Amino acid sequence: MRKLYLILCFMLPISAFAGQVTMQNVRIWAAPDNTRVVFDVSGRVEHKLELLSNPDRLVVDIKNAKMPQAIGQPVRADRYLNKVRSAERNKSDLRVVFDLKKNIEMRSFLLQPNRQYGHRLVIDLYDENKQDIATPLITQADNNRSKDVIIAVDAGHGGDDPGATGPHGVREKDVTLQIARNLVHLINQEYGMKAVLIREGDYFLSLRNRIGKAREHKADLFISIHADAFRDPRVKGSSVYILSNRGASSEAAKWLAERENAADLVGGVSLDDKDDVLASVLLDLSQTASLEASIGVADRVLYDLKKLGKTHKKYVQSAGFAVLKSPDIPSILVETAYISNPEEEKNLKNAAYQTKLAKALLSGLKGYFTDYAPEGTLLAAAATRKYVIVRGDTLSGIAQRYSVSMNTLRDSNRLKNDRIRVGQVLNIPTI
Repeated sequence: MRKLYLILCFMLPISAFAGQVTMQNVRIWAAPDNTRVVFDVSGRVEHKLELLSNPDRLVVDIKNAKMPQAIGQPVRADRYLNKVRSAERNKSDLRVVFDLKKNIEMRSFLLQPNRQYGHRLVIDLYDENKQDIATPLITQADNNRSKDVIIAVDAGHGGDDPGATGPHGVREKDVTLQIARNLVHLINQEYGMKAVLIREGDYFLSLRNRIGKAREHKADLFISIHADAFRDPRVKGSSVYILSNRGASSEAAKWLAERENAADLVGGVSLDDKDDVLASVLLDLSQTASLEASIGVADRVLYDLKKLGKTHKKYVQSAGFAVLKSPDIPSILVETAYISNPEEEKNLKNAAYQTKLAKALLSGLKGYFTDYAPEGTLLAAAATRKYVIVRGDTLSGIAQRYSVSMNTLRDSNRLKNDRIRVGQVLNIPTI
């Protein structure tokens, strides 16, 4: 026996659990680095978890509960679960046994009813010593970084979190994943750009983990794709968000509070050995640069979304979304449409429209990075700088200033001689 602990629901008295609870459904969501099991229950439950070995298995005892139907089995690709079985215990309790493929760590918690679900008991399975926290900050100046511009594309929601649901049953988590896949495909066809898909299937992924995965890939941008909803079905249009100043401030406080334990990096500088003032200044510099880049990307993306039709807001919006709170990665969140609007729900489900959305997002991203490619990337190397001739300039002086040869400068601008005029725009090639 490796571990045993008891979880009581919000320290309620035993009388609060009076009456047998029914397990209405069991849902299993397999992700690349964790598996989430969700029990839909008719009321609050008291439960006990026990990890056993030889063979590896997780035993869940649920007090005063019954399972009226068979439990669905995990998919073959599940990294952690092999089989699930259940049986009555002590005539009134329920025992559920998860046959495991490997040693694991686990945690459980209880969720209150919301608009989509009733009471739920949630059990997460993951690798030993694996913590569900964001990966420590990685310097963007890492010499081993890819020479492509890396864009992390995140499909909102997933697994037990379907997001909003349209009037005809279209789920946000499904359309965001398809749009994200289309966008990744389009980005990966562009020179000097590479996309990574943060959520690759229908499974739960915490917001901190989404940021952590972007950081693992040393992303230059994080874009989260969603579909908005509102109680009035007439509301429509897309929106683009960046992190609000208030959200940035609260996130900075969190990073500073945890720096001693996290050994976080900002621009390659560890915060754990810095005093409060210096650590705060370093973090503020990183956040300011990220927010400025976020604004630039968001403006370009919103401009191209307007070409598809009405946008909900004319300007980029700001909010404290947790998924935008990485202090070192420029981040935007796109509400592609209102899934609560019947017309836009129909569009979001349409494959051709999904492709149009992805192309509009690509156009905005490509336009921004063409003008503001990160230093050291292929796009930066391919970028052509512009110089406007002013009184007193000579071609030889401009060539010397930008460290290019006279012949290269002539060839890049198709000049037949060295004569230039005030107001003329020269292309300055990057060698």
